Amino acid sequence: MTNANQTRISFEDLAKNFQEVHPGLTKQEAIEESNRCLYCYDAPCITACPTSIDIPTFIKKIASGNVKGSAKTIMTANPVGASCARVCPTEELCEGACVLNHSTKPIMIGNLQRYATDWAIKNEQVLFKAGQKNGKKVAIVGGGPGGLSAARELGLLGYDVTIFEAEEQAGGLNTYGIVSFRLPQEVSFWEVNQVKSLDVKIQTNTRVGKDISVDEILENYDIVILAVGMSSVPNLGISGEELDGVYDAIEFVKETKTKPITDRFLGKRVVVIGAGNTAIDGATCSVRLGAENVKILYRRTIEEMTAYDFEYEFAKQDGVEFRWLTAPNRIIGDEKSHVKAIECIKMELSEPGEDGRRRPVPVEGSEFILEVDAVIKAIGQSRYVELLEKFQVDHNGGVVKINQSTYQTTNERVFACGDVIFGKGQGEAMVVSAAQQGKETAYAIHKLLSKAVSETA
Repeated sequence: MTNANQTRISFEDLAKNFQEVHPGLTKQEAIEESNRCLYCYDAPCITACPTSIDIPTFIKKIASGNVKGSAKTIMTANPVGASCARVCPTEELCEGACVLNHSTKPIMIGNLQRYATDWAIKNEQVLFKAGQKNGKKVAIVGGGPGGLSAARELGLLGYDVTIFEAEEQAGGLNTYGIVSFRLPQEVSFWEVNQVKSLDVKIQTNTRVGKDISVDEILENYDIVILAVGMSSVPNLGISGEELDGVYDAIEFVKETKTKPITDRFLGKRVVVIGAGNTAIDGATCSVRLGAENVKILYRRTIEEMTAYDFEYEFAKQDGVEFRWLTAPNRIIGDEKSHVKAIECIKMELSEPGEDGRRRPVPVEGSEFILEVDAVIKAIGQSRYVELLEKFQVDHNGGVVKINQSTYQTTNERVFACGDVIFGKGQGEAMVVSAAQQGKETAYAIHKLLSKAVSETA
């Protein structure tokens, strides 16, 4: 066998690692599971779902063979319900609230939600149609879960909606930021097409503030929704970050979803800095790219880790090592300016401060060196501060200040939802939360513009 054939087979095997991990329920399994549901009248699972999906109804429709009706029930409540079926922390939300937790095991709500939406995707179902046009125009900056959800609701209500999306495809985090083996791109693309079917225009490759001015948008639309999410991973602030072999976790995951799989990590040693969901994705991607050893370094303890429990368990099953109370000091390069090691230091938690949080402080003299071939930075994301200021909205370090009940910013013609309002005590950044905020933003805009119309009539 030639080296070329060996390389080709290696690439093919690595690419297979990025196929979806779980195959989903069969028809028989879905029917049997749906028949376990008690169809509670006052179902706690509905309350536990941020988008309030009528879970007993969609499950009962599966049991009765009305899978399209089931999918429509799901997607009516959650415009990104197919993605959420795969990425929601269901054990903390709907399944965690299931009454059967007290006797047997909870209904597999996430798997049933996936079964119904997968059927709709496979059968190319279009579930909604646009409402009668009302003459009002809304611009949405960002085509991720929050922006898509707002657009979907506004489309149903008859608004002329345009989404301005900087990337080549809409879908945001669901399209680019969650690993393929948990969320394939075709799932996100189908959700985007459901929104497009409502006459919503999506201008991709369009960066607001660069390809189109903020003034032009404000001049041509009645209302603007900021749903821009967050930007790149910030610098660690240590020496060696410029070396070849240092990666931004967001861009790293994106490349595995948009470019051919390569063997660049085959047999390599990788460290990931951070312990959120993106760090887990960076680590598990590295394993699937053939890395020999992958470590996650986190300066706090497992109790402060922000990754979901199921993400953590998934990473451990993949053989990812976790080094708690460990922080990077500097990244060390070889003569070719490529990463060869990372110097770390052990940390300890201080006494709780005024906010009750214990902060990590370095342990003097505890430095040590790990030999590595690649470093992946996953310590959160920066924000689009310059863009927010062009829209003249108040913010706290890039977290937009809103009226909590209406999502209206300090600029009365600008609303905001999704990651751009998360942080600084504003709640947890989940895909399902962004979807609900998008819906609520749309309703608040409709109420405002309907009131304005009635007052001038």
